[in-house]
Amino acid sequence: MGFEIEKKYLVKALPADAERFPYREITQGYLCRHPAVRVRRDALSVQTAEGGAPEEHFYMTYKGLRRQDTLAQEEYNLDLTREAYEHLLDKADGIVIEKKRILIPLNADAFPEGSEGARWVSGGDAVIELDIFAGALAGLVIAEVEFPSEEIAAAYRPAAWFGEEVTGDERYSNAYLAFHTTQ
Repeated sequence: MGFEIEKKYLVKALPADAERFPYREITQGYLCRHPAVRVRRDALSVQTAEGGAPEEHFYMTYKGLRRQDTLAQEEYNLDLTREAYEHLLDKADGIVIEKKRILIPLNADAFPEGSEGARWVSGGDAVIELDIFAGALAGLVIAEVEFPSEEIAAAYRPAAWFGEEVTGDERYSNAYLAFHTTQ
């Protein structure tokens, strides 16, 4: 099992160039909320030169409960076939969440030059996951950043277009949203 270390923010305004970045189309349903067990279809929507269809992945995720004194949360993914995903999605409680996740490079001023965070960013894996919700959650926009350590997460300086930090606020977890929104 792995651990997820992330921070979440509401968004004041979308960056002007957001649409130029690759994105994923995500559909997910929750089988359980405590602990969170979800099934997800994740389709990377970057077309190939040959014009191929988006690459789809199907999986089930288990997320353990987050302790009060840490950003780390236990997380484990299990690959599924399309058929298994569709079968389990039919059993989901609450609403099925639909969102577009735009993958934006981390803001250039995220960390002081020469810091551990700046070295992590220079490795090329640091992105902002900008989630634009659809369906029953249309209008909700959340930015998430996943970090390799709690120390780097603590040193992070949010992008100027971020709003209020909602890390740890259960009302902004997808599991909560699936059960507290009506279609």
